[in-house]
Amino acid sequence: MSRIKVSKTISTNEIEKRKEWPVVVYLWAFGLAILGYIVARVGLSGLSHPYHWTTGLMSGVVGILVGWAWYSWRGDVL
Repeated sequence: MSRIKVSKTISTNEIEKRKEWPVVVYLWAFGLAILGYIVARVGLSGLSHPYHWTTGLMSGVVGILVGWAWYSWRGDVL
């Protein structure tokens, strides 16, 4: 008989995989951040520059929320 003991705990690779965000969340966040910045750059051209960055940042946060909603509804893209 072998003396190897088998542990039934979750391996570290499986734990690390659970901590990563799905690709679809990154795609939505990056896409909406860029789109929000461009739209704000054109639409808010008369205002000061921080408004463009703030709009891009807020669009990225909305993109994260949309990405997680997409992931829960349709799954990941890869």
